[in-house]
Amino acid sequence: MQPSQESDPTRAAPRSSLSAAVADALADQIRQGVLAPGDRLPTEKQLTEMHSVSRAVVREALARLKSEGLVTSQQGSGVFVDPNFQKNAFRIAAPTPGDNQDLEHILELMLSIEVTAARYAAQRRTDHDLKKMRQALVGMEYALINDKLGDEEDYQFHQAIVQATHNPHLVALNDYLEANVRRVIRSARNNTARMYAERMAAVQSEHQAIFAAIEAGDPDAAGRAAEQHLRNAADRLRLFQAERPAPV
Repeated sequence: MQPSQESDPTRAAPRSSLSAAVADALADQIRQGVLAPGDRLPTEKQLTEMHSVSRAVVREALARLKSEGLVTSQQGSGVFVDPNFQKNAFRIAAPTPGDNQDLEHILELMLSIEVTAARYAAQRRTDHDLKKMRQALVGMEYALINDKLGDEEDYQFHQAIVQATHNPHLVALNDYLEANVRRVIRSARNNTARMYAERMAAVQSEHQAIFAAIEAGDPDAAGRAAEQHLRNAADRLRLFQAERPAPV
Protein backbone atom coordinates (compact mmCIF):
# COMPACT_ATOMS: atom_id res chain seq x y z
CA MET A 1 0.00 0.00 0.00
CA GLN A 2 1.40 3.39 -1.00
CA PRO A 3 1.72 5.96 1.83
CA SER A 4 -0.65 8.87 1.58
CA GLN A 5 0.64 12.37 1.05
CA GLU A 6 -0.51 13.23 4.56
CA SER A 7 1.47 10.39 6.14
CA ASP A 8 4.64 10.91 4.07
CA PRO A 9 6.30 14.23 5.01
CA THR A 10 8.76 14.03 2.11
CA ARG A 11 5.82 14.16 -0.32
CA ALA A 12 3.59 16.47 1.67
CA ALA A 13 5.92 19.45 1.50
CA PRO A 14 8.46 20.86 -0.97
CA ARG A 15 12.12 20.08 -0.35
CA SER A 16 12.93 23.69 0.58
CA SER A 17 10.34 23.59 3.40
CA LEU A 18 11.60 20.26 4.68
CA SER A 19 15.22 21.41 4.70
CA ALA A 20 14.20 24.56 6.57
CA ALA A 21 12.43 22.46 9.21
CA VAL A 22 15.49 20.24 9.69
CA ALA A 23 17.79 23.28 9.86
CA ASP A 24 15.50 24.98 12.40
CA ALA A 25 15.52 21.90 14.61
CA LEU A 26 19.31 21.63 14.55
CA ALA A 27 19.76 25.38 15.05
CA ASP A 28 17.51 25.25 18.11
CA GLN A 29 19.63 22.46 19.57
CA ILE A 30 22.78 24.50 18.97
CA ARG A 31 21.40 27.72 20.46
CA GLN A 32 19.95 25.89 23.46
CA GLY A 33 23.27 24.15 24.13
CA VAL A 34 22.05 20.62 23.40
CA LEU A 35 24.75 20.62 20.74
CA ALA A 36 27.69 22.50 22.24
CA PRO A 37 30.45 24.35 20.35
CA GLY A 38 32.82 21.77 18.89
CA ASP A 39 30.28 18.93 19.07
CA ARG A 40 29.95 16.69 16.04
CA LEU A 41 26.52 16.62 14.43
CA PRO A 42 24.87 13.30 13.58
CA THR A 43 25.86 11.91 10.20
CA GLU A 44 23.80 12.55 7.08
CA LYS A 45 22.42 9.02 7.32
CA GLN A 46 21.45 9.49 10.94
CA LEU A 47 19.77 12.82 10.20
CA THR A 48 17.77 11.35 7.32
CA GLU A 49 16.49 8.64 9.66
CA MET A 50 15.83 11.03 12.55
CA HIS A 51 13.81 13.46 10.43
CA SER A 52 12.41 11.05 7.82
CA VAL A 53 13.79 13.06 4.91
CA SER A 54 16.12 12.49 1.99
CA ARG A 55 19.86 13.11 1.96
CA ALA A 56 19.28 16.06 -0.41
CA VAL A 57 17.07 17.68 2.23
CA VAL A 58 19.70 17.12 4.92
CA ARG A 59 22.43 18.61 2.72
CA GLU A 60 20.34 21.74 2.11
CA ALA A 61 19.71 22.04 5.84
CA LEU A 62 23.43 21.75 6.61
CA ALA A 63 24.24 24.29 3.91
CA ARG A 64 21.89 26.74 5.61
CA LEU A 65 23.54 26.16 8.99
CA LYS A 66 26.94 26.79 7.41
CA SER A 67 25.69 30.04 5.85
CA GLU A 68 24.50 31.12 9.29
CA GLY A 69 27.90 30.39 10.79
CA LEU A 70 26.51 27.74 13.12
CA VAL A 71 28.50 24.78 11.82
CA THR A 72 31.69 23.97 9.96
CA SER A 73 32.59 20.86 7.97
CA GLN A 74 35.85 18.95 8.21
CA GLN A 75 36.75 16.74 5.26
CA GLY A 76 36.44 13.13 6.27
CA SER A 77 35.44 13.96 9.84
CA GLY A 78 31.92 15.32 9.56
CA VAL A 79 30.07 18.50 10.48
CA PHE A 80 30.72 20.26 13.80
CA VAL A 81 29.18 23.11 15.75
CA ASP A 82 31.38 26.14 15.10
CA PRO A 83 33.20 27.04 18.34
CA ASN A 84 32.72 30.72 17.46
CA PHE A 85 29.16 30.50 16.19
CA GLN A 86 27.85 33.20 18.52
CA LYS A 87 30.34 35.68 17.05
CA ASN A 88 30.04 34.54 13.44
CA ALA A 89 26.33 33.93 13.06
CA PHE A 90 24.27 36.35 11.04
CA ARG A 91 20.61 35.71 11.63
CA ILE A 92 17.31 37.17 10.52
CA ALA A 93 14.31 35.77 12.30
CA ALA A 94 11.51 34.68 10.00
CA PRO A 95 8.95 37.52 9.89
CA THR A 96 5.65 36.98 11.62
CA PRO A 97 2.89 37.22 8.99
CA GLY A 98 0.84 39.53 11.20
CA ASP A 99 3.72 41.94 11.88
CA ASN A 100 3.36 44.45 9.04
CA GLN A 101 6.39 46.54 9.95
CA ASP A 102 8.62 43.47 10.13
CA LEU A 103 7.33 42.34 6.75
CA GLU A 104 8.01 45.77 5.23
CA HIS A 105 11.61 45.62 6.43
CA ILE A 106 12.05 42.14 4.96
CA LEU A 107 10.48 43.21 1.67
CA GLU A 108 12.86 46.17 1.42
CA LEU A 109 15.80 43.79 1.88
CA MET A 110 14.44 41.28 -0.62
CA LEU A 111 13.76 44.04 -3.13
CA SER A 112 17.38 45.15 -3.17
CA ILE A 113 18.64 41.57 -3.55
CA GLU A 114 16.13 40.51 -6.23
CA VAL A 115 16.84 43.56 -8.37
CA THR A 116 20.60 43.22 -8.01
CA ALA A 117 20.52 39.51 -8.85
CA ALA A 118 18.37 40.06 -11.93
CA ARG A 119 20.63 42.83 -13.23
CA TYR A 120 23.82 40.78 -12.82
CA ALA A 121 22.12 37.69 -14.25
CA ALA A 122 21.26 39.66 -17.40
CA GLN A 123 24.92 40.58 -17.77
CA ARG A 124 26.52 37.25 -16.90
CA ARG A 125 24.05 34.48 -17.74
CA THR A 126 25.25 31.55 -19.80
CA ASP A 127 23.26 29.31 -22.12
CA HIS A 128 23.16 26.75 -19.31
CA ASP A 129 21.75 29.36 -16.91
CA LEU A 130 19.04 30.28 -19.41
CA LYS A 131 18.20 26.61 -19.88
CA LYS A 132 17.64 26.16 -16.12
CA MET A 133 15.40 29.23 -15.98
CA ARG A 134 13.44 28.07 -19.01
CA GLN A 135 12.97 24.60 -17.53
CA ALA A 136 11.60 26.11 -14.31
CA LEU A 137 9.20 28.32 -16.27
CA VAL A 138 7.93 25.34 -18.25
CA GLY A 139 7.54 23.42 -14.99
CA MET A 140 5.48 26.22 -13.48
CA GLU A 141 3.31 26.37 -16.58
CA TYR A 142 2.70 22.63 -16.38
CA ALA A 143 1.87 22.92 -12.67
CA LEU A 144 -0.69 25.66 -13.31
CA ILE A 145 -2.36 23.66 -16.07
CA ASN A 146 -2.67 20.75 -13.65
CA ASP A 147 -3.98 22.90 -10.77
CA LYS A 148 -0.80 22.53 -8.73
CA LEU A 149 1.07 25.20 -6.80
CA GLY A 150 4.38 24.94 -8.62
CA ASP A 151 6.22 26.20 -5.54
CA GLU A 152 9.25 23.97 -6.13
CA GLU A 153 9.49 25.25 -9.71
CA ASP A 154 9.16 28.81 -8.43
CA TYR A 155 12.06 28.16 -6.07
CA GLN A 156 14.12 26.69 -8.93
CA PHE A 157 13.43 29.71 -11.15
CA HIS A 158 14.60 32.26 -8.60
CA GLN A 159 17.53 30.04 -7.62
CA ALA A 160 18.61 29.85 -11.27
CA ILE A 161 18.56 33.65 -11.52
CA VAL A 162 20.81 34.07 -8.49
CA GLN A 163 23.16 31.34 -9.69
CA ALA A 164 23.37 33.15 -13.04
CA THR A 165 25.06 36.06 -11.25
CA HIS A 166 28.06 33.74 -10.71
CA ASN A 167 28.63 35.54 -7.44
CA PRO A 168 29.11 32.97 -4.64
CA HIS A 169 28.26 35.49 -1.93
CA LEU A 170 24.94 36.38 -3.53
CA VAL A 171 24.21 32.67 -3.89
CA ALA A 172 25.04 32.03 -0.21
CA LEU A 173 22.95 35.00 0.95
CA ASN A 174 20.04 33.86 -1.19
CA ASP A 175 20.28 30.35 0.29
CA TYR A 176 20.12 31.84 3.77
CA LEU A 177 17.15 34.06 2.96
CA GLU A 178 15.35 31.21 1.21
CA ALA A 179 15.61 29.08 4.32
CA ASN A 180 14.64 31.87 6.72
CA VAL A 181 12.41 34.53 5.20
CA ARG A 182 11.51 33.83 1.57
CA ARG A 183 9.13 31.12 2.74
CA VAL A 184 6.86 33.83 4.12
CA ILE A 185 6.97 35.75 0.82
CA ARG A 186 6.34 32.55 -1.12
CA SER A 187 3.30 31.86 1.05
CA ALA A 188 1.65 34.74 -0.80
CA ARG A 189 2.05 32.89 -4.07
CA ASN A 190 0.87 29.61 -2.58
CA ASN A 191 -2.22 31.12 -1.04
CA THR A 192 -2.89 33.07 -4.20
CA ALA A 193 -2.84 29.77 -6.07
CA ARG A 194 -5.14 28.06 -3.60
CA MET A 195 -7.80 30.76 -3.33
CA TYR A 196 -7.44 33.04 -6.35
CA ALA A 197 -6.44 30.90 -9.31
CA GLU A 198 -7.16 33.69 -11.78
CA ARG A 199 -4.28 35.74 -10.37
CA MET A 200 -1.72 33.08 -11.19
CA ALA A 201 -1.62 34.04 -14.86
CA ALA A 202 -0.30 37.45 -13.78
CA VAL A 203 2.36 35.81 -11.58
CA GLN A 204 3.56 33.67 -14.45
CA SER A 205 3.60 36.71 -16.72
CA GLU A 206 5.88 38.46 -14.23
CA HIS A 207 8.27 35.51 -14.30
CA GLN A 208 8.30 35.53 -18.09
CA ALA A 209 9.08 39.25 -18.15
CA ILE A 210 12.10 38.71 -15.89
CA PHE A 211 13.32 35.83 -18.03
CA ALA A 212 12.85 37.73 -21.30
CA ALA A 213 14.96 40.64 -20.02
CA ILE A 214 17.71 38.34 -18.73
CA GLU A 215 17.70 36.37 -21.99
CA ALA A 216 17.97 39.65 -23.93
CA GLY A 217 20.93 40.71 -21.78
CA ASP A 218 19.14 43.88 -20.66
CA PRO A 219 20.05 44.55 -17.00
CA ASP A 220 17.84 47.63 -16.66
CA ALA A 221 14.75 45.80 -17.91
CA ALA A 222 15.61 42.77 -15.78
CA GLY A 223 15.91 44.93 -12.67
CA ARG A 224 12.59 46.66 -13.37
CA ALA A 225 10.82 43.35 -13.98
CA ALA A 226 12.24 41.85 -10.79
CA GLU A 227 11.21 44.91 -8.78
CA GLN A 228 7.69 44.81 -10.16
CA HIS A 229 7.41 41.10 -9.42
CA LEU A 230 8.45 41.49 -5.79
CA ARG A 231 6.22 44.52 -5.26
CA ASN A 232 3.31 42.55 -6.68
CA ALA A 233 4.20 39.59 -4.45
CA ALA A 234 4.16 41.96 -1.49
CA ASP A 235 0.71 43.21 -2.51
CA ARG A 236 -0.53 39.63 -2.76
CA LEU A 237 0.84 38.86 0.67
CA ARG A 238 -0.90 41.89 2.16
CA LEU A 239 -4.11 40.93 0.39
CA PHE A 240 -3.95 37.43 1.76
CA GLN A 241 -3.45 38.78 5.28
CA ALA A 242 -6.35 41.18 4.91
CA GLU A 243 -8.69 38.47 3.65
CA ARG A 244 -7.56 35.74 6.03
CA PRO A 245 -10.24 35.09 8.65
CA ALA A 246 -9.34 35.96 12.21
CA PRO A 247 -8.58 32.99 14.48
CA VAL A 248 -11.51 31.79 16.53
